[in-house]
Amino acid sequence: MLLGAAFLMATSAVGPGFLTQTTVFTQSLGASFGFVILISIIIDIGVQLNVWRVIAVSEKRAQDIADALLPGLGLFIAVLVVLGGFAFNIGNVGGAGLGLHVLLGIPAETGAVIAAAIAMAVFLVREAGKVMDRFAQGMGLLMILLIVFVAITSAPPVGEAVVKTFIPDQVDMVAIITLVGGTVGGYITFAGGHRLLDAGVKGKSALPEVTKSAVAGISVASLIRVFLFLAALGVISKGLLLDPSNPPASVFQQAAGTLGYKLFGVVMLSAAITSVIGSAYTSVSFIKSFHRSIARNENWVIIGFIAVSTAIFISVGKPVKLLILAGSLNGLILPITLGTILIAAYNRKVVGAYRHPLWLTVFGVLVVLVMAYMGGYTLVQQLPALF
Repeated sequence: MLLGAAFLMATSAVGPGFLTQTTVFTQSLGASFGFVILISIIIDIGVQLNVWRVIAVSEKRAQDIADALLPGLGLFIAVLVVLGGFAFNIGNVGGAGLGLHVLLGIPAETGAVIAAAIAMAVFLVREAGKVMDRFAQGMGLLMILLIVFVAITSAPPVGEAVVKTFIPDQVDMVAIITLVGGTVGGYITFAGGHRLLDAGVKGKSALPEVTKSAVAGISVASLIRVFLFLAALGVISKGLLLDPSNPPASVFQQAAGTLGYKLFGVVMLSAAITSVIGSAYTSVSFIKSFHRSIARNENWVIIGFIAVSTAIFISVGKPVKLLILAGSLNGLILPITLGTILIAAYNRKVVGAYRHPLWLTVFGVLVVLVMAYMGGYTLVQQLPALF
């Protein structure tokens, strides 16, 4: 169960955007991107430990914690999370379709329908939670093995990567914020925490297990990020050019030829379909406490969430304006939700006699301030594009 929650969080983070981000930043920063990954891992662990511990101790979901502090705040956060999760799920479905297109040569739209049907099938069985955990673990391990193979094949300059991870030529703050938002932003922050709660792993006595699960989740996502970085670095260090229309596919193809391109299809499909499941499950977990009928029919609501996302992708493709707005809102979700969690950590009505570690609080406040600034800046910059 603890491993299932960790993999659900990790595979929710590793979607089509994750693969593209990692490749593009490696192309622009070279070996110095290792430093960005290192800093983002440290921040990610701090964020997840704050969030998961308070959820476990309070025995409440994030929206219920927010409502306990300020009535109506929970609904506001739920709307933000569901909007972001829904919009990006359209992209996840499209990524799954692209993966099947690479593997089988079928149209991306047809692939999206097949992938969505697989994701929905997970929630049709009686023990949907256990099946979801097993599916996330299986896909996560498959992605790790394939990306490690491609990383070895590309023969990256590992020594240089290690040195530049600690002594970078340049530091890109935007890259750090982007990686943090992509790994623990929006709904992803709560995927594992809510899963543990639903599985009955809660209370002060469960904190050691919750901490292990949170660190494991970040470790899995980071392991995938590191090996994908090394794979891309190996290709780039040889002076080979990446296709700007699909950088991650180009890395796999340049490293391992036609086989590599097919392996990219498997990785893209695995990354996208697990993100579809994680996004749908976590988004619905934010609204099921508002009405008993949603909680009673949770699996069917999740299936509907996936079906509508797929229908929009097939009928109109990716709605650019919605994705732009959702991306900007996603940058603001983390400081709002993490800020709420930090306040709740010191509210006896929420956590009782629990004493939150001071270092986690300080760490969390710094993340809130930095992410709020960057999220606000990005939203202001992109608003003109919406009108």
